[in-house]
Amino acid sequence: MSAPPPMSLLAELTHRCPLSCPYCSNPVEMERRQAELDTAGWLRVLDEAAELGVLQAHFSGGEPMARSDLVELVQHASRRNLYTNLITSGILLTEDKLRALSDAGLDHIQLSFQDVDPAGAERIGGLRGAQEKKLAAARMIKAEGMPLTLNFVVHRENVARVPEMIELAYEIGAGRVEIAHTQYYGWGLLNRDLLMPSQEQLEASTQAVVKAKARFGNALAIDYVTPDYHADQPKPCMGGWGQRFLNVSPSGRVLPCHAAETIPNVHFPTVTKQSLAEIWNDSELFNLFRGTEWMPEPCRSCALKEVDWGGCRCQALALTGDAANTDPVCARSPQHSIVTEAANTARMGELIYRRFSTI
Repeated sequence: MSAPPPMSLLAELTHRCPLSCPYCSNPVEMERRQAELDTAGWLRVLDEAAELGVLQAHFSGGEPMARSDLVELVQHASRRNLYTNLITSGILLTEDKLRALSDAGLDHIQLSFQDVDPAGAERIGGLRGAQEKKLAAARMIKAEGMPLTLNFVVHRENVARVPEMIELAYEIGAGRVEIAHTQYYGWGLLNRDLLMPSQEQLEASTQAVVKAKARFGNALAIDYVTPDYHADQPKPCMGGWGQRFLNVSPSGRVLPCHAAETIPNVHFPTVTKQSLAEIWNDSELFNLFRGTEWMPEPCRSCALKEVDWGGCRCQALALTGDAANTDPVCARSPQHSIVTEAANTARMGELIYRRFSTI
């Protein structure tokens, strides 16, 4: 059964990364270097994505710059008329590598920051001197004339500095800044009770974003991603399960979202055995929660069922034990109290860091 083509491919080239952020949404069991798709495998994925009708290729990780073939992959995607976006920490960026990426046809860079405060950035990222390298990377990107987005993942420890984050993006000359509250998957879920902001902190950050949008207007685009746990209506998971996005893991597993591997008793298709088109259109996984037929009540009779598409399946699984349940973020869910309790549970303790930094 043919589905409308996906808009975007998230190519997770590797789980290797020089940082060890405790909010990382990558799986707790990460894939090793020897399991990664080789260059030929990724080139084939990009070909099949273009043939399927994908418009955008987002190169991510881990740290995608840990791959020695990144320039070749970007060039191939560009030649297939895919819009190319690099999602990077900037730690490994050099002037020579940036020029090679630009010459290869890279369209955009999304540069991640852990904080505006160097001490806070080092505490979360776990790497001394990382902030200086990120600022140097931002300057190089602007000098190259490459479109730039700054991404800040915010949580209890840094959310008070949202105004300074937006100010830094403006001073650097970024065209866009994303203020993204931590989404609690993978390592982020392990550390949820230490990272979750209070309702008061969330409201203060929201007001800071509203004020910044009024101040900067068209001079700086500001995207704002709130934490689901403080909401009463779920966000559509990746624009709807199996509707707009597909994710290819470092080893070639194809997923509707990066956290889908947590769902039990499901076969996860791989590009080493099937084409992207076969997986997108016909696989059990992509059709599992596609559309509305799978929905239980109250989703099935909800007027918003084709707006939020039932919310996040992986969040439903993590919080209720069943991916087919209504996302408990929804106020109409019989299990909504799980979310409200988690949102108001704060504790002190030691963060569990993502330790997988082999480059």
